[in-house]
Amino acid sequence: MPLINHVVTGQGLPPIVFVHGFGCAHEDWDAQVAHLSPRHRTVAVDLRGHGVSPGSAAECSIERYGADVAELLRSLDLPPAVLAGHSMGCRVVTEAALQAPNHTAGVILVDGSQFAAAMEAVLKERFATPDGYAAMKEVMFLDMFTAKSDRSVVDAVVARAHRLPRAVGETMLMDLQRYDVGRFASSLACLRVPVMALQTTFSNEKRERRTMRDGQSSPFLDMVRSSVPAVRVEIIADTGHFPQLDESARTNALIDSFMDDLAGR
Repeated sequence: MPLINHVVTGQGLPPIVFVHGFGCAHEDWDAQVAHLSPRHRTVAVDLRGHGVSPGSAAECSIERYGADVAELLRSLDLPPAVLAGHSMGCRVVTEAALQAPNHTAGVILVDGSQFAAAMEAVLKERFATPDGYAAMKEVMFLDMFTAKSDRSVVDAVVARAHRLPRAVGETMLMDLQRYDVGRFASSLACLRVPVMALQTTFSNEKRERRTMRDGQSSPFLDMVRSSVPAVRVEIIADTGHFPQLDESARTNALIDSFMDDLAGR
């Protein structure tokens, strides 16, 4: 297969590679690309089966996505880059960093999460009904925004998510659960580059997404801290799951700070 779709903008070191989340596409990072490209080379990708990158369900997994991003880093002959992943993309950039360590300078995890073992049965039950997947996706994406979110942005993100083929969507949600239970923590623990976790939400005991407060932790952040003791954790409070869209200026400032820290090492 040719390289996954990617958009390269700007010049400057270190480069930064942006990886979107489930049911999303490279355009989610437009505000970050516009902000960073005057000083850094930026690369925004579409994962297989997302955006304009082709991909069947059989070709989709977190490890395969990580390999695709790693192959892109090598093919572009990028010097060590910062890999920024949102949501599902947190797993993807972790895998890409492990598969292309010589091309990785740092990792940014933007509002990551971790499915529990119990989610396997929940997902299988939802997918067993004709409209279960669509209904679950609708609720899941609407829960990612707050009253502060731009309604036109919300509508566009939800509509795009509904265009993700069901076979790809169901496969990837099941694969996320598999990866989270069996591999995510150990993969993070193998990283040998600086890591920043930029967190805005968590899931409560009812699996409802809620916004974070300053100083708050979560099971996901506890796992990341355990796996990467030196991780830098930043909270953007009272914000939904897409800080790069809802709080682009604050997100950009934190990415700038992380890049400055790298330059000072």
